[in-house]
Amino acid sequence: MAEKRNIFLVGPMGAGKSTIGRQLARQLHLEFFDSDTEIERRTGADIAWVFELEGEEGFRAREEKVIEELTENTGIVLATGGGSILSKESRNRLSARGIVVYLQTPIEKQLARTQRDKRRPLIAEADDPRAVLEELAAIRNPLYEEIADVVVRTDEQNAKFVVDKIIEQVGL
Repeated sequence: MAEKRNIFLVGPMGAGKSTIGRQLARQLHLEFFDSDTEIERRTGADIAWVFELEGEEGFRAREEKVIEELTENTGIVLATGGGSILSKESRNRLSARGIVVYLQTPIEKQLARTQRDKRRPLIAEADDPRAVLEELAAIRNPLYEEIADVVVRTDEQNAKFVVDKIIEQVGL
């Protein structure tokens, strides 16, 4: 790869952004970052605690700052949080500073992949996680599509297949 380009993964929780991002970065010899992990590293607390203490608004402000800083790098793969695209500034930065790959996943797969994960504050305490995921999808899916250079479905595929598909579609 003569030119070090950035690849930014967007999509809903449970789409596999972190898992696929790590493998993609390894295969392309790029550095991997996860915006949620970076927020946890900087705050010294997990995402659920940040949400509890600062609310979603406080968390989103932190997320926007982390995305602003990480997207200034070159030669990275960045797995973003599912709601990071709610910020117009973050959407603009992602679009301008790299190739945006939307990992598209149906609600059923999201439910299966997140059902025992207590680290996801938007659904951890929800009475009806499906309803929450459907509501989030209605708001967020159009935003993922708006900035996506490439769309890859992750529903029935293993991570290696998805990584190969991304590399093929991005032309690397």
